[in-house]
Amino acid sequence: MAENLQANFQPGKLYLIPTTLGEQPPLETLPLSVRKKIEEIDYYIAENEKTARRFIKKIVPNKSQPSLHFQLLNKFTEESELPSFLDPCSEGINVGVLSEAGCPGIADPGADIVRLAHEKNIQVVPLVGPSSIFLTMMSSGLNGQNFAFHGYLPIDKSERKQHLKKLERLSLELNQAQIFIETPYRNDKFFQDLLQHLTPTTKICIGCEVTLATEYIKTKTVAEWKKTKLDLHKRPAIFIIQKEI
Repeated sequence: MAENLQANFQPGKLYLIPTTLGEQPPLETLPLSVRKKIEEIDYYIAENEKTARRFIKKIVPNKSQPSLHFQLLNKFTEESELPSFLDPCSEGINVGVLSEAGCPGIADPGADIVRLAHEKNIQVVPLVGPSSIFLTMMSSGLNGQNFAFHGYLPIDKSERKQHLKKLERLSLELNQAQIFIETPYRNDKFFQDLLQHLTPTTKICIGCEVTLATEYIKTKTVAEWKKTKLDLHKRPAIFIIQKEI
């Protein structure tokens, strides 16, 4: 009998649950499948419990908040803590990973727990949702067949200049779009660095507040951008560059 129970046991799955990119109603950008899973799942891994609870309440208002369990995965989390985050899966309980914005695992610490799930043979199930990185790439008109995401560039001025020059050359050699992000309050300075250090014909796409009512996505050459007034201060943005022949 015990052997039969063991044979029929199904471990829990790890669901990667996307969130909105701003304060818009969740079901304007998220499919019903996300709401259905949040209705079912009580165990979550998130960067911030307060914002995770707020998102869950917004998408499933009637869900019992006291029944929710959270493990925090952020820059303060010790690597030694991660294995215990998946303990519910070994008991047959599904666990959800929630990003602060967009898709878990993309420019997000959720990748660490996903890697561990694969090592433990726990099934990973990604749910459909918005990623500002991919939505901007889709809208850029730049090379969607060959692109690279670099996250944040160095803050030091000389290092940043060297990186930009190097990646601009690489974009030409490989016909490859280069994608970056920056802390929102540094966006304007980063944008000026792009205009200062890149060649006039290099194209820059900026995707700002993607999926929101204030969404702005535009691709222009450096020379064209220098004639444009743009306020990116404290507005989440994606930057893509590509130098073409």
